[in-house]
Amino acid sequence: MASASTSSKVFHRNLSRRTVPALFPPLKSLSTHASIAFPCSSRKHVHVKCSVTTKYDNEAVIDEEMDKVRRLQNGSDVRGVALEGEKGRTVDLTPAAVEAIAESFGEWVIKAIERDRGCPVEDVRVSLGRDPRKSGSSLSTAVLAGLGRAGCMVFDMGLATTPACFMSTVLLPFSYDASIMMTASHLPYTRNGLKFFTKKGGLTSPEVEEICNIAAWKYANRLTKVSTMLTPRPMQVDFMSAYAKHLCGIIKERVNHPRHYDTPLRGFQ
Repeated sequence: MASASTSSKVFHRNLSRRTVPALFPPLKSLSTHASIAFPCSSRKHVHVKCSVTTKYDNEAVIDEEMDKVRRLQNGSDVRGVALEGEKGRTVDLTPAAVEAIAESFGEWVIKAIERDRGCPVEDVRVSLGRDPRKSGSSLSTAVLAGLGRAGCMVFDMGLATTPACFMSTVLLPFSYDASIMMTASHLPYTRNGLKFFTKKGGLTSPEVEEICNIAAWKYANRLTKVSTMLTPRPMQVDFMSAYAKHLCGIIKERVNHPRHYDTPLRGFQ
């Protein structure tokens, strides 16, 4: 009997339908009932009634739109096609999707800080850096808009490196609460993506999955273009100069050249 009970639970779980918010009520649905018999050791049968609901119209559309965002997760990163030009691939890393993901990340950061401190927080600060890909400019606007919608203070570092984005969370006087690096690393110019950092380091794959699930609901329920008004507007910061100075200081200190301390690499090619 225990085996039959377990099987019925698994069957119910597999057939269970996610509840769709009332914002998009289904126009029509068709429910059918089935009686499934599970054999047990006493040679009797356990009959379990299950409802199988076929989804139509808005429900199917919402699920499809949600999947578009979920598929953007690539391990601990978000990756997608941002520009036309790749044979057999369509653009899926759109400004609207990026905005929803950035907003969800901002909310996730705020909640994480509140859990650690045990009280509500304000003025959570998040920085953004990007590589020189062509899609970086338009997608940066989407990231900044999403972070602003989440209630974060946003700081635009412009062109930056991935290590610099993490260092912007720990290097004084910046010490942002979190950071996003917009890059697709070695992938073709048509691609782009997002890397996420807090003071503890890069996010894990399960954490990014959680953020993408939240973003999927936002994206599907919104189905609108990315916000064009950024309130408040992001602050332009020159983090890379400070970061370069920080790295140079480390090199000078470690080399500690006895004759020309400020130019420790003199004579090297």
